[in-house]
Amino acid sequence: MTVSRVLRNRGDVSDTTRERVLEAARSLGYVPNKIAGALASQRVNLVGVIIPSLSNMVFPEVMTGISEVLEDTGLQPVVGVSNYDADREERVIYEMLSWRPSGIILAGVEHSDASRAMLAQAGIPVVEIMDTDGTPVVSAVGISHYRAGRKMAEAIIGAGYRRIAFLGTHMPVADHRARKRLDGFEEALSRAGLSIVDREYYTGGSSLLKGREMTEALLKRSPDVDFLYYSNDMIGAGGLLWCLDHGIDVPGKLGLAGFNGMELLDGLPRKLATMDACRLEIGRRAAEIIAGKRSPGAPEIIELEPTLDLGDTIRR
Repeated sequence: MTVSRVLRNRGDVSDTTRERVLEAARSLGYVPNKIAGALASQRVNLVGVIIPSLSNMVFPEVMTGISEVLEDTGLQPVVGVSNYDADREERVIYEMLSWRPSGIILAGVEHSDASRAMLAQAGIPVVEIMDTDGTPVVSAVGISHYRAGRKMAEAIIGAGYRRIAFLGTHMPVADHRARKRLDGFEEALSRAGLSIVDREYYTGGSSLLKGREMTEALLKRSPDVDFLYYSNDMIGAGGLLWCLDHGIDVPGKLGLAGFNGMELLDGLPRKLATMDACRLEIGRRAAEIIAGKRSPGAPEIIELEPTLDLGDTIRR
């Protein structure tokens, strides 16, 4: 029974005894049969984490926050990918729940009716992350993307820019968070009597090269714009590099801003204006709810406040 308590990370066992049991298991190459254990408990120690993309650099930091919190709980995250497709997400949720996990964490608050029904009936902690603009099934941890877009627009207008262009994804129906940011951005412009004067869209993944190409195309078409608002930092960084290569005065003649607060881009010649989406903290808070470290069993909606960083690309 002592061995069972150690291997299931349950009950009080002294540190000395715990280490002796674990060392014996390591030396024997023993791996417990979680499926057999699940037959009695009706749950395995897995937490399903469903994200839209493996290539999007936003999500590794979220996963880090989840892993940090779950590390000492006996719970292990397993990842499924929806590719921003509601039908695929529905299939992933179905497969995840068929294993009777101890919890589910998934991106966004928009899902198919069938997905919402499965999550509502699962009888386990469910946390929707990244977004609070909507009605979660149970709990949610994220930011308001609508308010984030509005806040960025207000900073741009306050700095004196007036001919503002947008560069970003085509935002199919599935990319709800990018759409909400743009909605908030345009709402703030409208209140100031302004509107977006030109747009450049792309499909597929973000890249520095794509940002360069989009920036060149837009500025050739609309050379009189004085601000470029990018839907994410990666294409924004590509745009900044293109502007610097062509001797454009940034931020005097032309301002730029992105979104996500990617530390990967801190080595650029100039710091791109951006907004931190609280990714690490979102992962941590979501995992705390799953692990019962906050209010066990009680639904929670946690809205974090993103930090605006004007960097070197918005006039002070």
